[in-house]
Amino acid sequence: MSDPTPVLDDLRDESEGLDALVAPLPGDAWAAPTPAPGWTIAHQIAHLAWTDRQSVLAVTDPEGFGSVVEKAAAAIDTFVDEGAVEGVALPPAELLARWRSGRAELQAALRAQPPGTRFPWFGPPMSAASMASARLMESWAHGEDVADALGVRRAPTARLRHVARIAVRARDYAYFVNGLTPPAEEFRVELTAPDGTLWAYGPQDAAQRVTGPALDLCLLATRRRHRADLAVRAEGADADRWLDIAQAFAGPPGAGRGPGEGGTA
Repeated sequence: MSDPTPVLDDLRDESEGLDALVAPLPGDAWAAPTPAPGWTIAHQIAHLAWTDRQSVLAVTDPEGFGSVVEKAAAAIDTFVDEGAVEGVALPPAELLARWRSGRAELQAALRAQPPGTRFPWFGPPMSAASMASARLMESWAHGEDVADALGVRRAPTARLRHVARIAVRARDYAYFVNGLTPPAEEFRVELTAPDGTLWAYGPQDAAQRVTGPALDLCLLATRRRHRADLAVRAEGADADRWLDIAQAFAGPPGAGRGPGEGGTA
């Protein structure tokens, strides 16, 4: 049974890194556009704050969270945007405080759960470690949008391992949401970590494989860069197809970024 403490620590650190980017910004800078169409820096932080609150609800009041899932199902194309818009209406200092308090509340709620507990979510139920990993993935991905808006290049860290693992584990999901049948065989995925070590997934003797920098697969699977701008490579037709559709997030795949959009990897 996995101990959620390491990923919770990483989630805290990932959030604090993004906090350090936005906290010094003057109020008008929060209205700067990001690569996500129609979303400002304030939208990005408001979305994270909103999702943290939904996560706390799922952990502390599963029955109450069920009503949120029903609302999401009834407005699947607009529900996420509506959550962000609510926070954007707040003054930046108040939005920042709301995000910080929600992060702290989620950390406390997840750390207090007995081992083996699973919580409802918009997809399959999640353990504390899985929920923390998902929040880290989102925090990193939306942090990339903020960094792009500010013209900042963030140094990749070992925390990307959580994002890469979600991307690999969600391989079949990416096929399903694109109306495709997943391959029966696993791929071998070999990624170069930020420190130069190797992160490997899948059978070593797999017929098809994906290789490249871990950062690039993470950018690809969170749809923060176009495949043409990245150094991740595939061997095999199915593996090549996966790189066109890979996603580490739940929900519709969306349009993604075009070549050259969203900064330089």
